[in-house]
Amino acid sequence: MKAVGVTEFGGPEALHEVELPERHAGPGEMRIRVHAATVNPTDTVARNGDRARAQRKNPPPYVPGMDAAGILEEIGDGVDTDLAVDEHVMAIVVPTGSHGAYAEQIVVPAGSVARVPAGADDVTASTLPMNGLTARKALDVLELRAGQTIAVTGAAGSFGGYVVQLAKSEGLRVVADASPADKDLVSKLGADIVVDRGEDVAERIRAAVPEGVDGLADGAVLDHRVIGAVRDGGRIATVRGFSGEPERDVTYHPVWVVDYAQEQAKLDRLRAQAENGELTLRVADSFPAEQAPEAHRRLEAGGTRGRLVLRF
Repeated sequence: MKAVGVTEFGGPEALHEVELPERHAGPGEMRIRVHAATVNPTDTVARNGDRARAQRKNPPPYVPGMDAAGILEEIGDGVDTDLAVDEHVMAIVVPTGSHGAYAEQIVVPAGSVARVPAGADDVTASTLPMNGLTARKALDVLELRAGQTIAVTGAAGSFGGYVVQLAKSEGLRVVADASPADKDLVSKLGADIVVDRGEDVAERIRAAVPEGVDGLADGAVLDHRVIGAVRDGGRIATVRGFSGEPERDVTYHPVWVVDYAQEQAKLDRLRAQAENGELTLRVADSFPAEQAPEAHRRLEAGGTRGRLVLRF
């Protein structure tokens, strides 16, 4: 079975085709013939060695990838599902060693799989599971109620864009950041107030909402620099594990998408929201799988809006 991974950590050029043994769906699992795998920032960390200590618990090759879409090939014993073999499905993948989404076939827990949104092809559908579930988790840890105000940094990105749209669907007022080139995009995603992005964005959010926002989803990874935007007793959802010191009873809540990796009902709800227009799936470009190094170069160069996708 063909996959794309690394045997030695490094830059984009370290990615190359590898052969893996074929796997079959065991009890509680499903096997998917992958047609599309999304390229996310977390994939570059799996490639470049930043997680080498954890990864070396398994032998190489190390295959990145946390999102996939394709054809359901096998359903293991004991799986209670309305999905059927040969349906188009999408899945969130938790990479462990050679088991990542950059592969012709993946085997994942049944709870990680949902059918693709109606009208979406596999390339487009593959962009939803990981980023969508991360956004869902961020909103859940913030525990906001309709009518409250959320700030979103990195709002033009995939995670931030999903947070904006999910927040609006739940009746929240949204303050979001954007570069001048992205202000129209972020407004169209549903932000009520758009401020200029930057490391001092907390000051601009506070100027727009003098009392401070009730919660903040930090897709721009500004960490402690956003705390000034949040009212006393508010919450900040962080990515990449940041958990700073509380101030004014403002608390940080790291978001780990693996907590939702088998929350099939939540993934299927995202599917329904994409179908009814509450969520916009954005593909920046797609590449044949053998061009994974180029996709990583594009991602690391910055400026993409939507996700890059590998086609298998």
